[in-house]
Amino acid sequence: MSKKRFLPYCLVVAAVVVGCQHQDKTAQTDNPLLLTYDTPFQVPPFDKIKNEHFRPAFKVALEQHNLEIDSIVNNSEEPTFKNTILALENAGSLLNNVSAVFRNLNSANTNDSIQAIDKDLAPVFSAHADEIALNEQLFARVKAVYDQKTTLNLDAEDTKLLDETYKGFIRSGANLSAKDKETLKKINTELSVLGVQFGQNALAENNAFELVVDQESDLAGLPDGLKAAASSEAKARGKEGKWVFTLQNPSVMPFLQYADNRPLRKKIWEAYQKQGNNDNDKDNKGVLTKIANLRLQKAKLLGYPSHAAYVLEESMAENPANVYALLNKIWTPALAKAKLEEADIQKEIIAAQDTFTVAPYDWRYYQEKIRKSRFALDEAQIKPYFSLAAVREGAFSTANKLYGLTFIALNNVPTYHPEVEVYEVKDKDGSHLGLLYADFFPRKSKNSGAWMTSYRAQSMKDGKRVAPVISIVCNFTKPVGDEPALLTFDESTTLFHEFGHALHGLLSNVKYKSLAGTSVPRDFVELPSQIMENWAADPEVLKSYARHYQTKEAIPDSLIAKMEKAGTFDQGFATVEYVAASLLDLDYHATTTPIPADINAFEAASMKKIGLIDAIIPRYRSTYFKHIFSGGYSSGYYAYIWSEVLDSDAFAAFKEKSLYDEGTAASFRRNVLERGGTGNPAEIYRAFRGADPNPAFLMKKRGLN
Repeated sequence: MSKKRFLPYCLVVAAVVVGCQHQDKTAQTDNPLLLTYDTPFQVPPFDKIKNEHFRPAFKVALEQHNLEIDSIVNNSEEPTFKNTILALENAGSLLNNVSAVFRNLNSANTNDSIQAIDKDLAPVFSAHADEIALNEQLFARVKAVYDQKTTLNLDAEDTKLLDETYKGFIRSGANLSAKDKETLKKINTELSVLGVQFGQNALAENNAFELVVDQESDLAGLPDGLKAAASSEAKARGKEGKWVFTLQNPSVMPFLQYADNRPLRKKIWEAYQKQGNNDNDKDNKGVLTKIANLRLQKAKLLGYPSHAAYVLEESMAENPANVYALLNKIWTPALAKAKLEEADIQKEIIAAQDTFTVAPYDWRYYQEKIRKSRFALDEAQIKPYFSLAAVREGAFSTANKLYGLTFIALNNVPTYHPEVEVYEVKDKDGSHLGLLYADFFPRKSKNSGAWMTSYRAQSMKDGKRVAPVISIVCNFTKPVGDEPALLTFDESTTLFHEFGHALHGLLSNVKYKSLAGTSVPRDFVELPSQIMENWAADPEVLKSYARHYQTKEAIPDSLIAKMEKAGTFDQGFATVEYVAASLLDLDYHATTTPIPADINAFEAASMKKIGLIDAIIPRYRSTYFKHIFSGGYSSGYYAYIWSEVLDSDAFAAFKEKSLYDEGTAASFRRNVLERGGTGNPAEIYRAFRGADPNPAFLMKKRGLN
């Protein structure tokens, strides 16, 4: 996705951010979205904001932004960095403010009213962005500054802002003919509406399914905690005395892992993998076909052979060929390992005197049996040591040991949901660094998955640092009865992962909000998040935070040894399902010809081409692949493994000295976390490591060498 630096930041990046607060002088109103936030740390006054406030707030904010743009265009003075580039950077702060609140609520606590506003205003935002991007007089001023940049005596960050602003106009069609500009506007408008529709359909499909179990015998194999959660869910849905399982990950995945009842495993699996593919009013096949083909049309209009070529020009990978090369290099050993894992599962099936061939809904179930027999490792043994509170404190403690940060729980800050936690983050010298919101549990009003976002980006104003307001949103196993929330180890690493993104936002120390924090290429943004996963799994760190929720005893060495021994177990499956999805993403977007209408056939052909075995499907099938069709990761889902090459190598830099080596941590903070998008990612990484990353560390970690 092109990062149009000259537009309100919230309209062009997935992690929505806000600018400074101020009151619109032309509107006397009691709308809290249009007033200076009279709250601790000037956070959004969620307790006062109502759905009916958004439409009028957006109207005022859009009008104000138009006035700000007109002021730049009609400036009688010669274009300068200050009156054009900086003016563009600072324009739209009210719109950023309103959009940040709206878009984060729409992801984390939505409802019918918010979704209707989103659908109605998507084309309005698209048209507004295009009016700015394709404004010839505005571009002429930007180009005039850009053409004299070598004589302006700009520092490195000023130059980066100028370069990105100019490039943003070019990549948004500023050099197109008048006719092509009109075509581009229509494409952008349609894409904005389709993206909203895809995401809303996926959420509706996820929420629509429930597996109702009324015979306790059908729960055979399930852990007590999962049964209790299903009973609680049934009660909440008015089905007392029964058990309800949903397509939320904390429900469906452990059901597939433990349930002895194969027909029920198949039933919930079929519902999971057919989300958006049920030929109903929420079907996404036609929606994604239009999205992919409109993206191709747009790319060609802008002079690129494919959408992937357009997107990847802005990435570390640079082009589709380099991405395919990395993925194919990993695919071959990963598929070979997955086939060995499949053979092991088939042996288990035969040993149980069954005759069926392993199916996707069998994989997790039999791998759990193999894990128990081969490593004497049971997830039920692990979870008591990973209460949410313990894992959260483990992440906080790691940040303290690395960077000297402290996290202070606040109870005087408004939140958008009672479950949301808020922490003030202080630097090692005691100064205020930022605020962290944390929203951990699933609900129908929340999108699936986990992500980091922001309500205010870090920036500098009048020589002072504007502190960021960051949020992490997850979907973890909820507490049941008197027990706290007990996480799986995967959920624990997810918390560390999103916390790593949060650190990227919190530690940002740049001048301009559009270059702050996570405003970096997709295949670099996962480095700060994924490197934190390494600490989550390190034995020394585990001993410090993984404590039994009842006895408070640290996780025993014997259990850690089992976890380490099983560390690369099932990595064939994990790598194959991920790489398959990454290749599917590229097949949709690297094509130079329109994709056909039969999406199921297209996906099947894509997977057949790479030899994906029948017992595994891509991590996300096309019709619920929100990352690429509504989440900003089109042509970029590969980024997680590209960044894993970086994080594996970066963590090795610590291990070569010590886990919390002061000098290495200071270098990572200074050269990576603080710099945001102010430099070239490859150069930023080399400044930290002193060399390019070595892929051997990734292959070793995944057991593929």
